[in-house]
Amino acid sequence: MSLGTVRGAGLAPAAEARTGPTSTSPTARSLWRGGRGALLVALVVVLVAVGGVLLTGGSGGGRPLDPADTSLSGGRALAQLLRAHGVRVTRVTSAAEALAADSGDSMLLLSDTSFLDDEEAGSLAAMPADRLVVGAQPHLDVLAPGVTSKGTTRARSREPRCALPAATRAGSAHMGGMVFGAPSGAVVCYPSGEGPTLVSYVNEGRTITVVGDGQFMSNLRLAEDGDAALAMNLAGARSTVIWLVAPDVLPQDTEARSFYDLVPSGVKWAVAQLALVVVLLALWQGRRLGPVVTERLPVVVRAAETVEGRARLYRARRARDRAAAALRAGFIDRITPRLGLPSAAGPDAKIGAIAERTGQAGAHVGSALYGPPPADEAGLIALAAYLDMLERQVRES
Repeated sequence: MSLGTVRGAGLAPAAEARTGPTSTSPTARSLWRGGRGALLVALVVVLVAVGGVLLTGGSGGGRPLDPADTSLSGGRALAQLLRAHGVRVTRVTSAAEALAADSGDSMLLLSDTSFLDDEEAGSLAAMPADRLVVGAQPHLDVLAPGVTSKGTTRARSREPRCALPAATRAGSAHMGGMVFGAPSGAVVCYPSGEGPTLVSYVNEGRTITVVGDGQFMSNLRLAEDGDAALAMNLAGARSTVIWLVAPDVLPQDTEARSFYDLVPSGVKWAVAQLALVVVLLALWQGRRLGPVVTERLPVVVRAAETVEGRARLYRARRARDRAAAALRAGFIDRITPRLGLPSAAGPDAKIGAIAERTGQAGAHVGSALYGPPPADEAGLIALAAYLDMLERQVRES
């Protein structure tokens, strides 16, 4: 369909079109295409960071030196060895349970005393049972009178270098941790440059032994060096071992706490770091728009541009019926005043007046104005040409 044909048939506005304010903003699709890379990178960073936090938070695992714990830091293996050698192992989680379990030939093994108050520590110190204090424990001055803490040293394989039978029979062991100052008459073993890591002495008829670190008793280290022998010699010296560990739920844990209090500190730091990463990614990958472009309004658009645009839309959609209706409506609007007919005149009056002025057959004129739409583009072009011819003849008549 030619430009001239469409313009002549009346598709274009009479003079000019005016448009309102326009803006140039990126579509949702372009924003997604431009930002999906940054979103993917941010998602990977989130997954890696959260995975790292979870793995780091759960790497320790278990309850250290708990006779019921099978993790690497637990003490289940030692408890099984003791039972296999006829020693009864009683796991307790409070000072009252420890006092009730004392059989008169007992070894009180203290692997965790952080939950005891001064009164409870004093009641344990008054027990007649022998005592094995493992690692850095509070109330050391009460549980092991005369023993003082002098610092720490790296845990590694060390030789006993003492006359204590439990140590000399075991030989080298994985010792370290706390370094102690010993009371007069005590036997000191497994020395480091800072001092001994094992102290054993007799106090008021019971043997008290303090070791600086309990790794040699754990499931992880028990099979190394002479660790198992040393642990058995120290903990299995009596017929009963009263093994004190922290209760599963501490009293303060029963208090109501908010969700924020339950979140591990590592997760909070990870969230802060991820927020910083997202901001940096947004600054790096974000679309940088220039200043807003202002246009002088109203904007004048040539009629020819509107005609061409509408014609392309009709052709793209194969809307021959709408194009034919526009051609016919434009022709009738222009020709009716020239024929001297009112705008309300019927089709028959218009057909008769056009046939009389042009000499064309009324049937042909009626088919051109009110017939079915063209079946193809050739028919549409023929209709436009025929209407042009009729309009020219009416003007010249």
